[in-house]
Amino acid sequence: MDETVSQVIGAPLWANGAHFGTDGIRGNVEKVLSPAIALQIGYWFGQILQQEGPVLIGMDSRLSGMMLTSALTAGLTAVGRDVWHIGICPTPAIPNLIKTINAAGGLMVSASHNPPEDNGIKFFEGNGQKLLSSQQQVIESGLRGEINKAINTKSRNPYGIASNRSELMASYKKDLLNFLTTTNLEKVSIVLDLCWGSATSCAQEVFEELGANLTLLHNKPDGRYINVGCGSTSLQPLQKAVIETGASMGFAFDGDADRVLAVDGHGRTIDGDHVLFLWGSELKEKGNLPKNLLVATVMSNLGFEKAWIAKGGLLERTPVGDQNVYSAMLKSGAALGGEQSGHILSTTNGLCGDGLLTALQLATICKSKNISLTEWLNESFQPYPQKLINVPIKNKEVLKNWETCEPLADALSITQSKMGSEGRILIRASGTEPLLRIMVEASDKKLVESSSIYLAKIAQKHLCY
Repeated sequence: MDETVSQVIGAPLWANGAHFGTDGIRGNVEKVLSPAIALQIGYWFGQILQQEGPVLIGMDSRLSGMMLTSALTAGLTAVGRDVWHIGICPTPAIPNLIKTINAAGGLMVSASHNPPEDNGIKFFEGNGQKLLSSQQQVIESGLRGEINKAINTKSRNPYGIASNRSELMASYKKDLLNFLTTTNLEKVSIVLDLCWGSATSCAQEVFEELGANLTLLHNKPDGRYINVGCGSTSLQPLQKAVIETGASMGFAFDGDADRVLAVDGHGRTIDGDHVLFLWGSELKEKGNLPKNLLVATVMSNLGFEKAWIAKGGLLERTPVGDQNVYSAMLKSGAALGGEQSGHILSTTNGLCGDGLLTALQLATICKSKNISLTEWLNESFQPYPQKLINVPIKNKEVLKNWETCEPLADALSITQSKMGSEGRILIRASGTEPLLRIMVEASDKKLVESSSIYLAKIAQKHLCY
């Protein structure tokens, strides 16, 4: 590394502590994730990787994606790493291809379900798994200027080479089809909302190869509109299209297609809890669900939990974040787990969250059972009324230490005592956005409404300053 690069790498850019959230680094491009920071991230990520081989970089369609990809490439090649650009692709394509070609690691430039002005970086090591917290800490130390020399002394070329390898997506698409137990969707009418994002790279091709009759929404890569009134964060366009076309089902992906929500032929929402219940029931009936165990987060609906237990199943809850679900599944040997948001992990593809795979599984299982998604959903559970309110809190320290707010703690205790065993309250700081998330659920819908509004007002009064 020459003296000029060394000066850039050694400059402390983030002096205010940790910046890794529940899934990589994410934030507003102008305020948080600048090219200078991305260059350093690429450099330190290249240092912590343990094995040789290329580093893969994928991206969603955001306008800032190419800028950040170029900066990451500069940092990686400065430390002697070769970089293979996959181009626009779903996030799960990166860990899939890492394992397929035995790459050193990979990065995905995406802010997932966040708005277009945000972007982010998701990190994968040589086994296709997310980084350990200890590895994240090394990167953060480098960003704070606490490390200013090489930590990986393995010999490699002084500078790496960057190449366009978008043709590797064919391998990922082939694997998606190979993961399915049946590959026939002939005469099945399906609406896909591709969110102007990563799913536009391959969803249409894969579903059409199975014979599906498709209606497509937001099916071009356009980072100006990614997640804006479409996709898994806004189901109204999908619901309208399914009803108007008379489709059997519809699927909406988020910006990087690692999660999916579905609707049935009547436009009813099928979230991650329903996916776990339905797919889990199918595995349980066939004896392919170890211990009859599902892994979900604290956000999962209480109605789902009670129905699954009544069905003879077990449910383990984890903190929010797919890494927490992943760790619990590894420890327990569970075959299926995920989040209410539609991020589903399955042993089918090595516990890698993949919205396309989840959608394909739901569609092909319906086809093999010779039932509609509406009929299958009718066999599911009745969710408890649930409301989530996001309270914006700009002060990071206040957000981080919200539990020390006595008025909010008192209000929480009083409200929970009114609900007893027929309700739950969950308050947590978002790991990706400056928000305090207040979730209330109970068998009484009016109580859910009044309680969530009450707690949000208390939070706004005592924390928003």
